[in-house]
Amino acid sequence: MYDDILVPTDGSPAADAAVEHAVTLADRFDATVHALYVVDATAYSAIEAGTDVVAEALETEGEDAVGRIAAAADDADLPVIESVISGTAYRSILDYADEHGIDMIVMGTHGRRGLDRYLLGSVTERVVRSANQPVLTVRHEGDDADGE
Repeated sequence: MYDDILVPTDGSPAADAAVEHAVTLADRFDATVHALYVVDATAYSAIEAGTDVVAEALETEGEDAVGRIAAAADDADLPVIESVISGTAYRSILDYADEHGIDMIVMGTHGRRGLDRYLLGSVTERVVRSANQPVLTVRHEGDDADGE
């Protein structure tokens, strides 16, 4: 039923909460786990200097985040594919899912907070509304009903 499960992450605790669910599903269906981090430097395009430094820091953060997912998949003896790509977060997640034959997306209900979330909207919400695949959303214990 599920051969390829995508776990998009932004490195937040909410995203990390989805990993256990994704690994459990992948183990049940003998699926490959795809760990994805999207470097969305457009959110920081207003910075006049140092955009390259910000992008480089985000790439490093992304490698760490997908590495944590890969470690969880490795612990369960599951195949894992790690990807750190650049683009608009929700669009890149949807494109990756379509291009790699993803059967299910598992992601946290809330990721990063702050001004960028209010300006751009919830990445999870956009993925849920637009994905061609089923999307399992996982709420982090620290989130209350209002997402605060």
